[in-house]
Amino acid sequence: MTSVSDQPSTARARVTIREVAREAGVGIKTVSRVVNGEPNVAAATAERVRETIARLQWEPDAHASNLRRTNTRTRTLGLLLGSVDNPFAATIHRAIEDVAIHRDVAVFASSLDEDPAREIAAVEAFVRRKVDGLILTCAAGSQSYLAEVVPPEVPIVFIDREPADFTADTVRSDNLGGSTLATRHLLAQGHRRIAGLFDRSAIWTSQQRREGFARAMAEYGVAPDQLDAMSDLTTPQAAEATVLELLGSPTAPTAIFSAQNRITVGAVHALRKLGRQHDVALVGFDDVELADLIDPGITVVAQRPAAMGQAAAERLFEQLDARRAGDPLPAVDAVLPVDLVCRGSGEIRPSAPTD
Repeated sequence: MTSVSDQPSTARARVTIREVAREAGVGIKTVSRVVNGEPNVAAATAERVRETIARLQWEPDAHASNLRRTNTRTRTLGLLLGSVDNPFAATIHRAIEDVAIHRDVAVFASSLDEDPAREIAAVEAFVRRKVDGLILTCAAGSQSYLAEVVPPEVPIVFIDREPADFTADTVRSDNLGGSTLATRHLLAQGHRRIAGLFDRSAIWTSQQRREGFARAMAEYGVAPDQLDAMSDLTTPQAAEATVLELLGSPTAPTAIFSAQNRITVGAVHALRKLGRQHDVALVGFDDVELADLIDPGITVVAQRPAAMGQAAAERLFEQLDARRAGDPLPAVDAVLPVDLVCRGSGEIRPSAPTD
């Protein structure tokens, strides 16, 4: 009589974690640490374990694993950006994903469209989905709500803008220094009538860039009646209309500082529409696609969005590992440098001497 155990098996027996550990030459706990993305596993050991898992086609029992873990991770991050269709934000998004994928972590992204209510709603949605951490760009005037909405074990890293009424890691560009640098560059060419074009006045980066613009103008002793500072330009079309109006006035500016990439696009359209692109200087904050291919090339203060995204993601994972070990890291404010890229438009000198 043939027993059930003696019968030929038509299905492959399920591989166990014990077999994976034996094949990789490590303990069961080491396999578990690698699977759960925990620290304190040598890189070569972790790679050997992952190769063994792939070779044996082992599939962890996620449900059973979650029951055993006291600090369950979902292997997901929540990312909130100004607008994912903006090239600056898209580059940040990609850099964060490039870091996360090596930790076997998925990134959920949402656009805030500068809407405070949308920021809060997106954070609440991410928390309901039990993301392991959050990387946020701020739109709301205060982030104090996070203390009530986000569990203490979920780390937060702010990117591009500083938060208000909440302390956490921040990764951002030197907005103040960059706008000062851009304006000084125009002033050094001999310009004194410079138009400053800015995004929404409630946005932290816009405030910083306007302050840098004003600081440089004051350094050169430029009187208020020799400049035009325009705020709350939210679209390229609004920027274009503003530049057309400014250049049609009796005291038209000889140079423009555009403090956001989409504003720069609108300014370029206006200058080309009037045929003034070779006699009105232009420096933009943040690079613009194809900026080096038009004539003249667009001079910009370039941020480093890829480095910003990478730094934010790496810091978030550092905080995740530290909190898992019961020792959260103190918050840091990481300020990335910016680069003045001269391509021609910012080096145009005024056609006549200015006072």
